[in-house]
Amino acid sequence: MWIPEKYKITDNKIIENFIASVGLATLITKGSDFPIATHTPIELEYDENENKVLRGHIAKANPQSEILKNNPNALVIFQSPIQHYISSSWYEKENAPTWNYMSVHIYGKLSIIKGDDLWNSVDRLTKRHEKNSKCPVSLNTLPKNIQGMLKSVTGFEITVDKIEASFKLSQNRNQKDYQNIINELSEINTPLSKLMSKTLNQNKNV
Repeated sequence: MWIPEKYKITDNKIIENFIASVGLATLITKGSDFPIATHTPIELEYDENENKVLRGHIAKANPQSEILKNNPNALVIFQSPIQHYISSSWYEKENAPTWNYMSVHIYGKLSIIKGDDLWNSVDRLTKRHEKNSKCPVSLNTLPKNIQGMLKSVTGFEITVDKIEASFKLSQNRNQKDYQNIINELSEINTPLSKLMSKTLNQNKNV
C-alpha cells in the first residue's frame, strides 16, 4: 500500500486497537485467474512465542478454502467504516477534492488450523463479541449440532510478516482548513467529524 508520510501510522498500540475495533477483514489470496477475497472476522493475537498472528476461519464450501492449502501468501485488509468524501470547497484556496479513510494491511504466511486450535480460536472470537450482549452466547454451551458446524469451516493462522497502516485524516491541511472540514462533516452528521476533532485535540495537547 502506498502511504504518504503524513498518513503513516507506526504505533503498534494504535494499530492493534484499530484492528480490534474494526473486527471484520478482507482475506485476499492468489486465485487461479485473479486474486480471490473473502470478508470474515479476523483476530490479531499472539502465539506462544509472543509473535503476532492473525486467526480466523471461512466456510469449507467457499472455493478460497481449498486454495488456502496451496497458496500460503496472504494479504488481510482492515478498513474502517468511518470514512467520507472531502470537498475542496471546504478549503481556503482551490484544490482537488479527496477522501478520508483509515486502513491497515497485513501481509503474512497462512497455515490451516484444526481440532482444538480451531475450537479455541472460534471460542475466543465468540467470547469477545458476546461479552456485551444481554444474553451472551457461549460456544461451549451451544447444542451439539451447532457445535458440529465447526466441521464445515476451515480455520487458519497467519504469521505476520509486514504491517502497513494509513490513517488519511487531512493531516496535510492547515489548521483553518482542518477545522473547516470538521465543521462541514459535523453538519452532515458523520462520525468522521468527531474522530477528526479528537485527533485535533490530541495534537494540541502534545
